[in-house]
Amino acid sequence: MKIFIGADHNGFELKRSLVEELARIGYEVVDEGDGTFKPEDDFPQFAARTIAALRADGSSDARAILVCGSGQGMCMAANRYRGIRASLVWSPAEARASRNDDDANVLCLPAQYISVQDAIALTETWLKTPFAGAARFKRRIKELDELGGF
Repeated sequence: MKIFIGADHNGFELKRSLVEELARIGYEVVDEGDGTFKPEDDFPQFAARTIAALRADGSSDARAILVCGSGQGMCMAANRYRGIRASLVWSPAEARASRNDDDANVLCLPAQYISVQDAIALTETWLKTPFAGAARFKRRIKELDELGGF
């Protein structure tokens, strides 16, 4: 599975830790930046870059991870794109539900509120949880895709 990952300055260190850990356990990780810590950067550019790479890849199993201070900004930015189902995750139950019920393809993490160990555990739970594929879940995803966006 290929994972695209991006973060602003608030998520920079957590992103680096996630890239290392995900690569170590065998995932193909594409770091969409930033490559260096820049305290004045803004999250929308990294959300856009990461989502563009995910969409261009076209693999049905490719996913993305976005990290900023609260996770909220990245989640808002990512969900502006058609076909993207970004979920802000802070607990194992939420990680499972976002994949099982909503087939989330983008994980958003709040670097200011979780530890590196928690972020790794949440990410692993999220990556390993399959989409249940229930008819009601598929119907809702289709409804989301029809709402608009670009």
